[in-house]
Amino acid sequence: MSLPIIMAGGSSSRLWPLSRQLYPKQFLTLTSKFTLLQDTFLRLEGIAHQPPLVICNEAHRFIVAEQLRQQNLSHSGIILEPVGRNTATAIALSALHAILKEEDPLLLVLAADHAYKVLRFVEKPDLATAKQYLEAGGYDWNSGLFLFKASRYLEELNQHRPDILIACQKALLRAS
Repeated sequence: MSLPIIMAGGSSSRLWPLSRQLYPKQFLTLTSKFTLLQDTFLRLEGIAHQPPLVICNEAHRFIVAEQLRQQNLSHSGIILEPVGRNTATAIALSALHAILKEEDPLLLVLAADHAYKVLRFVEKPDLATAKQYLEAGGYDWNSGLFLFKASRYLEELNQHRPDILIACQKALLRAS
């Protein structure tokens, strides 16, 4: 069973003035009666999964907790980033957290600020198909959704960016 990792960090400065540093777009109601964060949780309905793990900026912890409480959305915890980093760091912290709980789940990594429903997903279209999509318009490209084993991600991170892995390990140890 997968462990959804919902990344709810970031400053979301592109939607200013609606979205601000202390209240970024993932906490706004834009495409439904729910916030983008709540919609991300609700999109998981019908999929077998563990309660999601949320990663957010420390400054947003109360907003996240309140928005989850409002819709009675269960979760596996909230990891707080004192300073926003990047996707690799957020995923590393999630993978380490899962491994420390003596699990090695599939991590389903989702951003909390997606605003579109997808009718169909085409994985790696060939060149001719991709050109057709571009010419026709109305198509969007994958925005960075991932699914992989926690241990495998950590192995790759250790091989390609051991500095990130070491920093995350140290941060998690200090937080415990």
